[in-house]
Amino acid sequence: MAQDSVGFSSDYQFWMQKLSLWDQASTLETQQDTCLHLPRFQEFLRQLYEVLKEMDSNTIVERFPTIGQLLAKTCWNPFILAFDESQKILIWCLCCLINKEPQNSEELKLNSWTRGLLSHILSGFRFDTKEVDLLTQGLGYVPADYCPGLLKNMVLSLVSELRENHLNGFNTQRRMVPEKIRFLSRVCIPLVTLPDMEPLVEALLTCQGHEPQEALWPEFFDAVNEAFLLKKISLPTSAVVCLWLRHLPSLEKATLHLFEKLISSERNFLRSIECFLKDSLLPEAACHPAIFRIVDEMFRYALLETDGAPEVLAAVQGFTRCFVEALEKKNKQLKFTFKTYFPYASPSLVMVLLQHPKDIPQELWHQPLKHISEMLREIVEDQTHGSYGGPFECWFLFIHFGGWADIAAEQLVMSEAEPSEALLWLLAFSCSPHDGSPQRAQIMVEVKAVLSRLKKLLRNPILSAKDLQAAAAESRDRDPGPPLCQQLIRRLLLNFLLWAPGGHVNAREVTALMAPSDEIAHEMTVFLDQTLYRWDHLRMEVPRSRKLARELLAELRMAGTAMQEPGSPRPRDVMMRPFLHGMSDENEP
Repeated sequence: MAQDSVGFSSDYQFWMQKLSLWDQASTLETQQDTCLHLPRFQEFLRQLYEVLKEMDSNTIVERFPTIGQLLAKTCWNPFILAFDESQKILIWCLCCLINKEPQNSEELKLNSWTRGLLSHILSGFRFDTKEVDLLTQGLGYVPADYCPGLLKNMVLSLVSELRENHLNGFNTQRRMVPEKIRFLSRVCIPLVTLPDMEPLVEALLTCQGHEPQEALWPEFFDAVNEAFLLKKISLPTSAVVCLWLRHLPSLEKATLHLFEKLISSERNFLRSIECFLKDSLLPEAACHPAIFRIVDEMFRYALLETDGAPEVLAAVQGFTRCFVEALEKKNKQLKFTFKTYFPYASPSLVMVLLQHPKDIPQELWHQPLKHISEMLREIVEDQTHGSYGGPFECWFLFIHFGGWADIAAEQLVMSEAEPSEALLWLLAFSCSPHDGSPQRAQIMVEVKAVLSRLKKLLRNPILSAKDLQAAAAESRDRDPGPPLCQQLIRRLLLNFLLWAPGGHVNAREVTALMAPSDEIAHEMTVFLDQTLYRWDHLRMEVPRSRKLARELLAELRMAGTAMQEPGSPRPRDVMMRPFLHGMSDENEP
């Protein structure tokens, strides 16, 4: 507490000096400085009120002998009073000074002085003189509407001037000079959340200057971006795109804000992920290649830092899906080629991955899967395509369209034929991008053996949990293989339970055995959620499998909620916090 008190006293002295300087608010520099510091000063006023409301008036005067000077200078500063929020907090502070039962002439004098300041604040924007009454009536306003109407007209006038400046940028006689634009953006900083100011904020963001340096204040971008992220201001997508293109820190903060929302969501599954993504406007804004590339790089960093956390993989796939939808709506004839968005990828591979499975008959899904596998394998293992990046670059591209890997796993489980070499390689690559050819070959051998054992059980009317556990080669006397290989085998086993008729009877017992830890249970929950989401998007008519998947998902969610201690971090929180902390540090000055 002592440290807080020292800090507040230091702030108090700082703002006393500032107010003394602002007292002579006749110079342009002083006015600009006032506008720049208004948000911080308003926060100080809030802190001051929190301190004052705990004391009586005598204690206030004793502890803050210069409180009268500070509040008087504040009340007589037109720039501060112009902001409604400041007026409200000032009134609160002044009310704290009034002694309800004055005992002497000094206390009576303080009460009278305080009421005088309150009267000044409350009447400062009333127009009671005959001259003003005549003016407002002549303009068609009643006195109470004059100030808002004046602000609205002033904003419209400035917006018109800015738009003319944008359209006639090379006509110097009709251009708004950069200095005026810069000053205007600075004055707007404390006012960006006012609804009447939204047209001016939008016009400033979309007015492209013709100078080599940015005309708008960085603090203006920060204020607008924060107001947009906190839903305190509504802006069209075009203005938000201009904001993020002109101020990279704002785009980075918007992406981090999305990550934080994904982490804090209690039901962080694909439907809620898609809602968060669309609400953030990031996929729509990413139709501009520069924004897409930056957001995509941040997803890449998140994947590397979290070692491919399932939530990050799901977010990447959700972002890509929303981005492609927005691109198709916006560009019936594409303005930019996909090469612009994925410059290090094979154009032909990108076009194959972009195919939506629902546009292809289900019995023909194996054809694009085989084509994708062959193209990836050629790039990754045949060293003749160095221009398309290494294995990680190919994997990062592939997981953007990760639904193909899930379809490959289903195809391998459902097919009665010998497992396809191409699909086995695709699954091995999807779960282990950093491994070389020998390691992937070993994973393929393991997966093929598991599939062979599962197919032998396919015709059994009832499958016991013990039989399935043995088929998955998870007995203790056997080397379970690398973690990623185990994860892939669990995916195949879950697919088998959903599709095999005999797997439905003991499915709950099997999933209980498969999930010895919270982490694996969470992994299975994510898989089932993604499966149901994909079936819905593909409009697959699989009522029996869908019913079982929903039941297993509900039980896993319920078990996860019951096992979660109040206040303890969830698995994704533990994985993502270091990433968010690292990104925040990088943005510190």
